[in-house]
Amino acid sequence: EVSLSETIDDAAASVAWVFQNIEKYGGDLSRVYLAGHSAGGYLVSMLGLNKEYLAKYNIDPDRQIKALVPYSGQGITHFAQRQKQGIANLTPTIDEFAPLYFVRGDAAPMLVISGDREMELFGRYEENAYFVRMLRLNGHKNVTFHEVDGFDHGDMAEPAHLLFLKYIRKN
Repeated sequence: EVSLSETIDDAAASVAWVFQNIEKYGGDLSRVYLAGHSAGGYLVSMLGLNKEYLAKYNIDPDRQIKALVPYSGQGITHFAQRQKQGIANLTPTIDEFAPLYFVRGDAAPMLVISGDREMELFGRYEENAYFVRMLRLNGHKNVTFHEVDGFDHGDMAEPAHLLFLKYIRKN
């Protein structure tokens, strides 16, 4: 029963905790990646593109996050917010709760991964493809997009993990 804004802030607080504690656990502040699947992918995109959420915790995602890695995240307004407003699942909406609303060329590098376009939830593949296209049109030079053929929304995370690990090793 919390607002979507509170949910995004909770995710931002989690990222802040990582920044405050990573070195205690042998981690490297210069190699923090944000990744998540589905709603987690949505949160990754929102935190990385709408800078106000992490700014509250003195974190600049453009300079301090190594890369944003949404797996099958929503590019449009999250369905929980649309449901709260009485907007149907298949009605696309883009407002301040949509990563697409915040696309910009100076964001952190991104690896965007979607399930098979014929098997994904609703139009999730198309949302992700459009999201990537709009990032590029807005001048983002470091966006990689993968479609994992043969995997639906629920099982696409396993091959996405492998793509993510490959990406980390390369970068």
